[in-house]
Order: sequence, then C-alpha cells, then structure tokens
Amino acid sequence: MLASAKQNDRDTEVGPVRHCIVSGAALGPGDGVRFVVGPNGEVVPDILGKLPGRGLWVRSSAQDISTAIAKGKFARAARRPVIVTDGLVEQVERLLTKRCIDLIALARRAGEAVAGYEKVRLRLRGRTDAVVVIAYDGADGSREKMKNFADGIPLIECLRAEELGAAFGREKTVHVALGDGGLAEKLQFEAQRLKGFRPYGRNGVTNDAEE
Repeated sequence: MLASAKQNDRDTEVGPVRHCIVSGAALGPGDGVRFVVGPNGEVVPDILGKLPGRGLWVRSSAQDISTAIAKGKFARAARRPVIVTDGLVEQVERLLTKRCIDLIALARRAGEAVAGYEKVRLRLRGRTDAVVVIAYDGADGSREKMKNFADGIPLIECLRAEELGAAFGREKTVHVALGDGGLAEKLQFEAQRLKGFRPYGRNGVTNDAEE
C-alpha cells in the first residue's frame, strides 16, 4: 500500500522541507509542484498535494520539469523505473491554469470578485481588494492604467483574457479584482506556480485583447 502524502516528505519543527529533484534547491511555498509515482509506475502531477506516495518535488517551471524528464530525474529520485507520458509539462500548465480559473470563479460566486475595467477601478478606490488580475494579452493602454490604479496591491499577470473570461462566463475579460480573503490568498499561491509556465507581464507577448 502507498504511504500517506505526508509520510515521505521530510518534516522539521517549522514544516516540511522540500527540495527540487533537478537543482537540489529548497523550495518555498508556491515554488514547486509535487509529483508521485502511481501503481503502474507513471509519474503523476499532484497539484493539490493530496495524493498518496512519496513526493517528488520540482520547481514550478516548464524548464525545470523538462529538465527532470530529459535527465531521468524522476526515476533517480523515485529509485525505480518510471513512466513519463508525453505532454507532462503541458498537463501541469493546464492543471495550474484550471486551478486559478476555478478559484476566481469561486470568488465570483461568493461575491468576492468583480470583472471589467470600470468595476475594478471603482473597487480600487476603496483600496479593500487583496489582489488584482490583469490578462497578459490585454491592450497595453488599459493594462498600464490599471497598474497605476492598483499601485501597492498584489498583481497577477499570468492568465490570458479568455481564461479570465471563463471564470465569469464570458468570452474574454482583462481586469479582475478579488476581495481580501482565503480565495485571494490561494489564487496568489497558484499564480506563483503558474507563472513559471507563462510570460509574466509583457515578455514579448502581443497584447490584443480588449474589454
């Protein structure tokens, strides 16, 4: 029987110690993705950190996961032959993206999130929002204006306009604000992991989405 999810992660008095199997560097909260080896030997991403088995941690970036695959780091860390399916990097990106969209949708249903340039701008006047999300493929002008309005508020820029729109049941949206609370904290955590797979801010992306 597989061990519990926590049993094989080294713990200290201040919490679990997690090291990237590629670099050996210690990983802080929001820095890594946990993988486990399933009963059939397949490497499985454990985005929520709840699957049983020994955790194999990799820094949350497309480059590090690609390196782990290319250099056989999963098999070495697991100390057994493993199966790495094609598209593992893309699978992790999809799972992290879905996690972010789901959290924003939960915040919307709870009345803790608004979308649209004017609604977000009005919310920011009260300075009560915990996080602002701006689509990285949004139009430059509105993005820069919103950044000025959101000065001093945590900013997330690793989602596309169509992904933000999905959380609100619309085709696209560029600007979103979440109120202070647990969902905003969880979103920041997941966005920190997702940005290792995405351009953060401009980074050469053609911005053409309008709201």
